Amino acid sequence: MTHTTDPTKAVLSNSALHHKNLCNYVINVATGCTHGCKFCYVPSTPNIKTRGKMLKEQAGVESGQKEWGSYLLYRDDLPERLARKLDRKRKWEETEDGRGVVMISSGTDCYQDRRAAQITRECVIELVNHGRPVRILTRSPAVVRDIDVFQAADGYVTVGSSIPCLDDELVRSIEPGAPAPTARLNALEEISNAGVPVYVSMSPTYPTQDREDLRALLTEFKERLDPDVVFHEPINPRGGNFQMTVQAARDAGQTELADELDKLRDRENWIEYSKEQLLAVRDIGEDIGVPIHLWPDKEFIKHAGEDSEFFRQEREKMDSPEDYPKPPAPV
Repeated sequence: MTHTTDPTKAVLSNSALHHKNLCNYVINVATGCTHGCKFCYVPSTPNIKTRGKMLKEQAGVESGQKEWGSYLLYRDDLPERLARKLDRKRKWEETEDGRGVVMISSGTDCYQDRRAAQITRECVIELVNHGRPVRILTRSPAVVRDIDVFQAADGYVTVGSSIPCLDDELVRSIEPGAPAPTARLNALEEISNAGVPVYVSMSPTYPTQDREDLRALLTEFKERLDPDVVFHEPINPRGGNFQMTVQAARDAGQTELADELDKLRDRENWIEYSKEQLLAVRDIGEDIGVPIHLWPDKEFIKHAGEDSEFFRQEREKMDSPEDYPKPPAPV
């Protein structure tokens, strides 16, 4: 594992993730991620692909995607630069679907170790002090270290974690460096019990999960978290990282998962699996009272048959079940 600093001067970036009702801005406290999730989309984004020279010079990285999980470049001075940026920023984007929210982080895990966590803590404090709502997404139980900051934010911070299922060994096979999903759930429960808004990114779910598996998982979220929303997305077989995902599952001895993932290379199999899971999660959520927000892939929608219009509306809807961010209390 290579640890060094990131010379990038970017601070606060506009984000297209408002299309998923997540945010209007993103802040990444580092480049790279020690979790090394095999399916991660980040190595195929411009954040990594266009910065090959910098990664090679700073961390000796030859392939940003193949070496994903083996390098981490911190932005230690980010909180100070963010404070200056917020002081002079007069125009703030606040679309209906993004609600002016700043997400930490979309391209790395903001609590993956102490150094990243400290940068994150200071950034959250700066954002809240400037009246900007924050969405935290992490796989790390270390997020509980900042409950005091989240409580003091008085509704301006929501905390979420990616939890595709609660089979720790299964998840570890394709998320080799990430903390166990059971530990993530425990952390979110502690945060929820502290009165801080929480949500779940139930993604990417696996083709080995049937309807009863999905019901059991959503029931756990309902009973232990009472989340403001559960975002759901099936796994996507497109992209250069999918072969690595299949191979990682096979190498870890998860033969059934590897075989079922491999079948998704066939478009019809992928369409059928995605449709079954998306509709099942929607129906179960309605049945047990869990707010659901579906993330159907745009390529999937083209081939979803009679359900295409429903999924198109889900993808394009502007509203979200979340009661977040809360408006400031009247003075």
